[in-house]
Amino acid sequence: MRSILAVTALLAAFANAAKLGISSGHVTISSSDKTLLQSESISIEKPLKAPLELNSKDVLKLSFNVVEKTKKGDDGSAAQPHQTFLRFYDEVSGEEGIQPLRVTSSGKAKFELNMAKPPPSLPPTPAVSNSTHALDKPNPLTVSLILGSFTHEPLHARLFDLVLPASQPAPSHPEEASFHSLPEIKHTFRPDPTSPPKIISMIGAGVVLAPWVVLLGLWAAIPQSLPFLSSPSVLVFTALLGAFEGLLLWYWVALKLGQVLAYGAILGIATAAAGNRALSMLASARTKGM
Repeated sequence: MRSILAVTALLAAFANAAKLGISSGHVTISSSDKTLLQSESISIEKPLKAPLELNSKDVLKLSFNVVEKTKKGDDGSAAQPHQTFLRFYDEVSGEEGIQPLRVTSSGKAKFELNMAKPPPSLPPTPAVSNSTHALDKPNPLTVSLILGSFTHEPLHARLFDLVLPASQPAPSHPEEASFHSLPEIKHTFRPDPTSPPKIISMIGAGVVLAPWVVLLGLWAAIPQSLPFLSSPSVLVFTALLGAFEGLLLWYWVALKLGQVLAYGAILGIATAAAGNRALSMLASARTKGM
């Protein structure tokens, strides 16, 4: 029940709230050398019928007083709304721009539009192509006044239409391309390594074993007996050489390079020692005339 009474009281307050209006509204257009080109009086009740037109160096000045309307509709005392804006709206493209205004405590407000340095609040006004594909004047902007107050009814009223020079396209930012989608990156991976054909493996194995076959054949073709070739020192040296071949085969199958180097260093030391021992034995045998 209390909420209903509160809402009713609020609606009654809005119904009895005073209205805002403007008085002494005036708009002028002057050239760059301050020559007055046009002067018009404006009001909320009678907006200008003919649109105002500015060139690239013209200056538009707008001034008015914000007043509180009496119940009879007459201008009352000065008022200072909490928010005051000029709205520039293109009814064709739907683009709009909002320009805040400052209103003094006495209700006076001023606005100046210098086309040599237009404010960023203006919407773009591109030239329009007509039926002959020639560029025509831009669409007119509807200029309206917006007043907001906690103690008065809000006001949104049209003042006049404004035709501005065609705007230039905004320059592109040097980093604009960074904010657009880039082509999809497609990675191309090489196929997994595969073992060579069996025939290639067999040929490689034959190349590795061929020296041993040649060695054994030459060894068997020696006519006279060389008993020192079957001595333990020569057999150990020969076995270590065979171990090197086995290490290479093991590397091809499973070992990594670091492991091969470690095992090869150990085998190298042992093979060098065994070779030195075998050569010493051979030198001793030759000395004895074997």
